[in-house]
Amino acid sequence: MSPSPERSRRRRGRGRPRGGQGPRGRAPQGDPRTGERFTLDVGEVAHGGHCVARHEGQVVFVRHALPGERVVAVVTSGTTRSSFLRADAVEILTASPQRREAPCPYAGPGQCGGCDWQHTSAAYGRVLKARVVREQLSRLAGLDLPVVVEPVPGDEDGLRWRTRVELAVGPDGRAGMRRHRSHEVLPVDDCLIADEQVAGSGVLQERFGVGVHGVDVAHSSTGELAVVTLPETGEVPTLTEEVRVDASPLRLEVSARGFWQVHPGAARTFVQHVLDELDARPGESVLDLYCGVGLFAAALGERVGPSGSVLGIEGDRQAVEDGQRNVERLPHVQVERAEVGRWVETGPTEPLDLVVLDPPRSGAGRTVMERVLARGPRAVAYVACDPSALGRDLAYAAEAGYEVRTLRAFDAFPMTHHVECVAVLVPTAGAAAGEADLG
Repeated sequence: MSPSPERSRRRRGRGRPRGGQGPRGRAPQGDPRTGERFTLDVGEVAHGGHCVARHEGQVVFVRHALPGERVVAVVTSGTTRSSFLRADAVEILTASPQRREAPCPYAGPGQCGGCDWQHTSAAYGRVLKARVVREQLSRLAGLDLPVVVEPVPGDEDGLRWRTRVELAVGPDGRAGMRRHRSHEVLPVDDCLIADEQVAGSGVLQERFGVGVHGVDVAHSSTGELAVVTLPETGEVPTLTEEVRVDASPLRLEVSARGFWQVHPGAARTFVQHVLDELDARPGESVLDLYCGVGLFAAALGERVGPSGSVLGIEGDRQAVEDGQRNVERLPHVQVERAEVGRWVETGPTEPLDLVVLDPPRSGAGRTVMERVLARGPRAVAYVACDPSALGRDLAYAAEAGYEVRTLRAFDAFPMTHHVECVAVLVPTAGAAAGEADLG
């Protein structure tokens, strides 16, 4: 077996010249500033769970601060010649009116890296996320769109919503969270964003044996609870998720370690919105890229009916196995395993009606956007978990003759900087008119 890209990089790194120089003989850039303390006036929020400040001409990304505050910050990474520094606000000199005492005792400088905005309300967190989405779309796609981040039903002020949690296990056998930008495990007695069943599963009080480096806990919408220690020592259980779509329940099987929306209201919110926006009609052809366990494929299969077709493409083996089971009652819906980027280069090119894109955090990318849009769908639903990737891909869509008809943003990850967006793309008026003239 050939080495993975990551292993290859590590091997190349072993040939580094002596004398403290980096790759290709470059000397370290500047003197370390880690541990230095600055007094900073905090500016606007930035993508990634921090705010922007400046110190002696250097950009400083400050965590645990809010826009408009004056803080004392400690540098956590960077040098005198870095393009930017990272820092934690350790003392609040002038507090924002939106600041509150963090309800979680593990939130704060040097502690758990899971949450970014415990020091403010979920409502203000949504305001910050909306600013980030709007800035990213403006900077990367040239779009000036109003953005409101909407709450998703199923949590209480941003707490007790997470139905799937991945925990690390430390050398002492205790499960916990990794500290921010660190591999060090912080043992915790509770996680306030975990739902009650996950938090009450007992794994945070247990001591695991030698060799266990992680534990996953999953609680399904049907009430099933699964605990899987890592490395896996047996068959991973499958959970049943139920999503009400068009007022009817859609039941899917999902591996306890597979991908599923962790907010209890997210799956229903996203799929119903996509169905309503695409308005799939009987007999239409649909392509569902990065289809996961087949949620969108199954729901759209119901809409287009036996005279239509839905093809889902997914690269993850377990997700494909789950997805194929989830659509087997719909013979006109297929889920196939393939790497999406390669598939679009070698797959079908005939016209289709609708597309769903639900890519990973890195986005779909230019090739996927160009190849898919070249097939002339009348509408595309792009479900994005990263606003910068969304901005880049919307720019590619504009080059291909597609524009944003609607954009909604959802707070599917309260207390964190993550936000889910759904953009619906349609051919631009000029492109559509041109195609009509050619016809």
